[in-house]
Amino acid sequence: MDPFFIGALVLLLAYFFFFRPKPDIDGPGARALVKEGALLLDVRTDGEFSAGHLTGAKHIPLHDLERRAKKELDKSRTIVVYCRSGARSGQAKKLLAGLGFEKIRDLGGMSRW
Repeated sequence: MDPFFIGALVLLLAYFFFFRPKPDIDGPGARALVKEGALLLDVRTDGEFSAGHLTGAKHIPLHDLERRAKKELDKSRTIVVYCRSGARSGQAKKLLAGLGFEKIRDLGGMSRW
């Protein structure tokens, strides 16, 4: 086997298991927050959102989040962010925190709902 391939595979697995952001709220907790008024934010692509999404979710794809967040999101409101598997929701949480949002919870993948 190619040593480069093995090294790349090891790095990818290390990222997936050790360094990828982890969800910080489970489905029941997320549903309770949304019931109390938190915004449910879907950061998947347009196609993924069109194929199905959680009821009541606002859709801002991750690639548009930085541009649209300050105009469309309320910093005083709790935001529960989700995606397909959890990788993009973790990135979204980090991006929003960098923009000054403080009340962000990461559900991870929408299957956790």
